[in-house]
Amino acid sequence: MTDTAIDVAPAGQARSLKLYYFIRAGFSAVWVAAAFTVGQHSPAVANILLIAYPAWDAVANFVDAARSGGLGKNRTQTVNVVVSAITTLAVILALQLSMNWVLAVFGAWAILSGLLQLGTAVRRWKSVGGQWAMILSGAQSALAGGFFISQARMPAPPSIANVAGYAAVGAVYFLISAAWLFVNDRRREVARSS
Repeated sequence: MTDTAIDVAPAGQARSLKLYYFIRAGFSAVWVAAAFTVGQHSPAVANILLIAYPAWDAVANFVDAARSGGLGKNRTQTVNVVVSAITTLAVILALQLSMNWVLAVFGAWAILSGLLQLGTAVRRWKSVGGQWAMILSGAQSALAGGFFISQARMPAPPSIANVAGYAAVGAVYFLISAAWLFVNDRRREVARSS
C-alpha cells in the first residue's frame, strides 16, 4: 500500500507538471509571435507585452508552487514569484526612461529567475525526474541576463525583439520538458501493461 502511494504521488505530480510546461510553452509561443509582429510596430503593444511577461511568470510560478505542495514547500518558486512581481513593477518604471533600462531590468530578472528555475529543477529531479531541460534553461537564462545587461549599455536602442528571442528559447525548453514527461508517462504505461 505504501509503494502504491509513493508511485501515485510522483505520477500525479508529473502529469500536473507536464500540463504546466505545455501551458508555459504555449503562452511563450503566443507572446513571441505577438512581440515579433504587432510588438515591432506598436510601442503601446510592445509595452503591454513587456509588462505582461514577468507578470505571467509570477502567476505561473505561484500556481505551480501551490499545486506542488504549497509556497512553503517550494521556496525557490516562492522567491521567483516575488522577483517576477518586483520585475513587473520595475519594467513599468523602466519604460518611462528608455528601452535600455527595460533591457537592463530584464537582464537582472533573467539572472535571478534563471538561477531560481535551476534550483527548482534540481529539487524536482529527485521526485519527478527528467528536469535536464529546465536545468539547462535556468542556466542559459542566467547567462542571457548578463548578455542583456551588456546590451543595455550599448548606444543603439534595443527593442522588444531582444527579449522575444530569449522568450522563444524559453518556450522551446518548456516544450522539450513537457514532451520528455509525456514520453516518460507513455513508457510507464507500456511497462505496466507488459
